[in-house]
Amino acid sequence: MTWGSLLAIAIVLITIMLLSGIWIPFAIGIVGLVIIYLTGGMADLNALGLTVWGGVDSFILTALPLFIFMAEVLIRSGVADRFYEGLSRMTRRLPGGLLQSNVAGCAMLAAISGSSVATAAAIGSVAIPQLKERNYDIRMATGSVAAGGTLGILIPPSAALILYGTFTEISIVHLFMAGLIPGLLLALIFMVYIAGHALIQPSRVPHNNLEAMRGQVLASFIKLVPFLLLIFMVLGSMYAGLATPTEAAAIGTTGAVILSVIFGTFSIKTFWQSALASISTSCTILLIVAMAFIFSYAISNAQIGSSLAAKLVEMHLDKVQFLIAIYIMYTILGMLMDSISMIMITVPLLYPSIVGLSINPIWFGVILVLQIELGQITPPFGLNLFVIQSVAQCKIEEVIKGCVPYYIIFILFIIALTVYPEVALWLPKHVIAY
Repeated sequence: MTWGSLLAIAIVLITIMLLSGIWIPFAIGIVGLVIIYLTGGMADLNALGLTVWGGVDSFILTALPLFIFMAEVLIRSGVADRFYEGLSRMTRRLPGGLLQSNVAGCAMLAAISGSSVATAAAIGSVAIPQLKERNYDIRMATGSVAAGGTLGILIPPSAALILYGTFTEISIVHLFMAGLIPGLLLALIFMVYIAGHALIQPSRVPHNNLEAMRGQVLASFIKLVPFLLLIFMVLGSMYAGLATPTEAAAIGTTGAVILSVIFGTFSIKTFWQSALASISTSCTILLIVAMAFIFSYAISNAQIGSSLAAKLVEMHLDKVQFLIAIYIMYTILGMLMDSISMIMITVPLLYPSIVGLSINPIWFGVILVLQIELGQITPPFGLNLFVIQSVAQCKIEEVIKGCVPYYIIFILFIIALTVYPEVALWLPKHVIAY
């Protein structure tokens, strides 16, 4: 059977199973098993145990549950609330008021949580009740948090970049470095948009009568200092080449527990609930990873990835044409599936083509995550839309309309990063990789 026929079978099978409601890990795994059987029969299935074990037996992947646990402790102990309160006082006099603190808060919390949904839920649960009480426009309120929450996927530590690096064997530290400047720049653009909108349509952003005195600003900044130190310890240890991502995650987890004891409501119950939530999330992710390694092995064994790459080269597609096709594909996928599944399904197929067309794989990792971020606010299945709708207790249409301007910003930013890839690649060239 030709590689083209096997690819068509894989696409049809996975589409049917996803539309029928089969859980994504099992859909990925079943398709992988079918392709392996069609390629080499029962004999090729003997390699499955070694393939799965070799994939998940990774030191890098141990960083995932640690980063997840760190975020859970900070959120459940109330430290994230303290952080947002301090930040809101410092940004209240900027055009846009508390909307600015939503984006800034999401950007800073993203540097700890590494999760889009966790970031959006944490900031949204604190911010949206205050915004509604002060009569902020509900679309601007929900849009700023939903879009700001997506920064959790790009600003390191990023679970998506860890998974991408695991499959492509690229330095996680270099990937984190590549995502830092684009992530911060995107947050800044969001804040500039909010400021411009507030100045043009001030009625949608009510004036804040609570003026921040110098002493209050200083007190607010002091509230942020422990959080900033934690970010510095986690990211700084990696960027200086002093710790691996896993070791940095362990440092961050320890620091999060200490902060929660000193400034939060840490207890054995909090620790236990955080651990259970971390185990649940980590097991879900690692099950998808295990099934994805079966799928990846099937694609490699059937030579689908390499054959597809060769075909693209024969078609004489240049980088721009290839990337436009990829962007359209990810936009469609973002409407239908979650970020981790997108990575697990597409990277084994696309990576040989990326190498064949001499596309920088570090830069592509950032582009991939940006496309995933776009998917988080793309109807009908963008996860952040439903998280914020649940927190705000409003119609999903209001959240979607609030995200439209950010959706446009995302698309323009992806185009800009395609034209100027050095925005992502400059920092990795000047950092020590552990």
